[in-house]
Amino acid sequence: MTATPASTVPPPTVDDVMIVLGTVIDPELGADIVSLGMVPSVDVAPDGAVTVGIKLTIGGCPLRADIKREVENRVSVHPGVTDVTISWGEMNADERSEVMTKARWNARQNAPDTEVPLTCKVLAIASGKGGVGKSSVTVNLAAAVAAAGHTVGVLDADIWGFSVPRLLGISERMEASKVDGADKPKIIPNERSVGDGLLKVVSTGFLVAEDTALMWRGLMLTKAVEQFLRDVRWGELDYLFIDMPPGTGDVQMGLARMLPSTDLIVVTTPALAAQKVAQRAADMAQRSFLKVVGVIENMSAFTCDHGESYALFGSGGGQALAEAIDAPLLGHVPLEASVAAGGDSGEPVSLDGSGAAADAFRAIAARILTDIAPPSDPDAIDMAGCSARLFDTVNAAFAELDANP
Repeated sequence: MTATPASTVPPPTVDDVMIVLGTVIDPELGADIVSLGMVPSVDVAPDGAVTVGIKLTIGGCPLRADIKREVENRVSVHPGVTDVTISWGEMNADERSEVMTKARWNARQNAPDTEVPLTCKVLAIASGKGGVGKSSVTVNLAAAVAAAGHTVGVLDADIWGFSVPRLLGISERMEASKVDGADKPKIIPNERSVGDGLLKVVSTGFLVAEDTALMWRGLMLTKAVEQFLRDVRWGELDYLFIDMPPGTGDVQMGLARMLPSTDLIVVTTPALAAQKVAQRAADMAQRSFLKVVGVIENMSAFTCDHGESYALFGSGGGQALAEAIDAPLLGHVPLEASVAAGGDSGEPVSLDGSGAAADAFRAIAARILTDIAPPSDPDAIDMAGCSARLFDTVNAAFAELDANP
């Protein structure tokens, strides 16, 4: 691209060009191309001709034309620039990995506002594959924590495979209404009292029939979870348990972006093969700068009536996973019919059930409350960096000046 000649104006410096390039945003990664490391070189000739080296994540990047147009338009505005040329390159595997890490970090630092309170402890229950009992673990832990006197949210983020409504015995449809003078209606979670506490539950299962197949693509799934976080009137919450879909796809990445303070608990079965798959969920969390706070081994040994124990799904997977990802093993939940029966009836076994599985869930919940994620003390949270506190401080200062001119 040739810019208007400007013989009386000196050409820009390399730093000048880099500053301008810092305003060019990669539309897919959501950050500027300089901070992402996409500009390895800038050359400015004495006659004002500028050559910008740009490395794309892939050579055939569909956004190449957009980036080219933005670079040319912005750099050519400088009166000392006579021509703008782009030298294209392609990143190697290490460079691509570094760029994606920076993009995820930038997304984390610019997380959008949600209705989840800042004081709420967010725990995502994840797995590398389906069929490990992740949903039953989620509802049993949430119910046990609520029974201890806490207000607990349960977000069923497994949009396709929702099962939380049945597991908690809740069938009412969710409604939306305007609350506290809001400009638009907010979704109201379904509630269930548990002991001295309260469960607030959100799921697509409250919006469609239980046997309806949701044939949604990744973008729609991410938007649905985003709506559950931004358009649900969660209100007061001590904890939010998120039943994650299996794997490491769009929903997981969206949640990591919107709730960067989330801690992850990974569920696996005892089989070493399942442990290897579950390790991918932990790797996803670490790449998204989320903390993995524990591992739960579900469906451990089955004990028959005469006391003999059988490792039907193998053994050692939970411990191996915990050691591999350097996270504590929070407990083993044995294979018992009472867990399935409780799920079918909507009465989590962790509430009033008896047996080893019920005891295991309650013990893990107690460890969460005392060790892994103790409830927040709102009065002890340092809000000095929050905009709301900053405005309060400024307003107080002006009020003092008005009172004492």
